[in-house]
Amino acid sequence: MHASPIALTVRRRQLRQGLAAAVAWIGLPLWHTARAQAAATPLPAVSEGPFYPAERWRLARGRDWDADLTQVAGIATAARGEHLALLLRVVDIRGRAVDGHTIEIWQCDAAGQYHHARTEGSAGDRDPGFQGFGAARTAADGSVRLRTIKPVPYPGRTPHIHVKLLAPGGRGEWTSQLFVAGTAANDRDFLWRQLGVDERRALAIALEPAPVPGQQAGLRWQSTHTLVLPG
Repeated sequence: MHASPIALTVRRRQLRQGLAAAVAWIGLPLWHTARAQAAATPLPAVSEGPFYPAERWRLARGRDWDADLTQVAGIATAARGEHLALLLRVVDIRGRAVDGHTIEIWQCDAAGQYHHARTEGSAGDRDPGFQGFGAARTAADGSVRLRTIKPVPYPGRTPHIHVKLLAPGGRGEWTSQLFVAGTAANDRDFLWRQLGVDERRALAIALEPAPVPGQQAGLRWQSTHTLVLPG
């Protein structure tokens, strides 16, 4: 006996819900969702800005610069601000996963202070529990996980996270910035206003509340976003 159309619809809905629950439980992003695949626009180039921490300075500092910007080795307190799980996936213009690429991010801390050689001697409420910079390498499926804070405004700028992608062996470098979707200050930001509609979509990350287990670990937000490397 064939199932009725209504029963088939209910069954499909149950299967989708079950898959979503399973993926959420094991902590993997649903890369096949419409949001994740919306990034058909290659990564727009956006200014590096004046506060990219050079590798020589980072090595001299002797700190850890891993994928978790909210914890600094030797510092007991975690970073101030609202913690964010940033789940990125890198693909080429054909949608194929790009593995082995290094993704670097840097941003100001919750007090609006960049951690950089030029700002070390300046006064300010700098957060010692925030790395300011972090990096990770994409996996076979092009994904990378970073933990940081929800970006805050910087004088003259809307909240943003700087991002740099580095191909293995120095074969390519791409620099851009990620913006928080729906932030009113975006429309007043001079860099955001220079972007086209599709370019804005490619760089706007949507923040969603982290699930309850994540909140118990101090995580407030999560975002899943796909970056398309230029051809």
